[in-house]
Amino acid sequence: MKLSLSEDQQNEMRHAYYDGAPGMLVSGLVWIAAALVCDLLGLRQAVWTLLLGGALIYPISVLVTKAAGRAAKTSPDNALNQLVMASTIWLILGCAMAYGLFLFNPALFFPAMMATIGSRYLVFASVYGRAIFWTMGASLIVAGNVVFFLAIPPAVAAGLGGAMEIAFAFFVFSKASKLAA
Repeated sequence: MKLSLSEDQQNEMRHAYYDGAPGMLVSGLVWIAAALVCDLLGLRQAVWTLLLGGALIYPISVLVTKAAGRAAKTSPDNALNQLVMASTIWLILGCAMAYGLFLFNPALFFPAMMATIGSRYLVFASVYGRAIFWTMGASLIVAGNVVFFLAIPPAVAAGLGGAMEIAFAFFVFSKASKLAA
């Protein structure tokens, strides 16, 4: 089966998933929850909040997308579905590596997760055909490095990741709404 990327496939992805904004918003809220848990209950609980909450991002974002009036589903022959699945496998492996780093040095977890999730946003630049995902991905990767090199406390790091995703989500929602109108 030959895979090809077309603007029609990207348009279908953008329309079906509201340019990815619901997923970005839900992900940001999971990061904020992890920051609050870190502050109130501790780092170990925050790590599990991000990992378990992260597993719920897709199903919750599908509900949000459908509530916004979009299908949250594309045709099975859209080649971008395979790219999304491949990046999901990378995401799961990145989460496992981040957890391994947590076991080695707890301060490494949130910076590693920021780099992992930032890397996935770089893939979304091709999936959705929107340059904003290059900016979002690079911003999270840079933030992860800043958090690491400046030894920013974990609760602050998680809050930063969440704030960034939520801010970008509102920007993407705004742009997608204007384009749809």
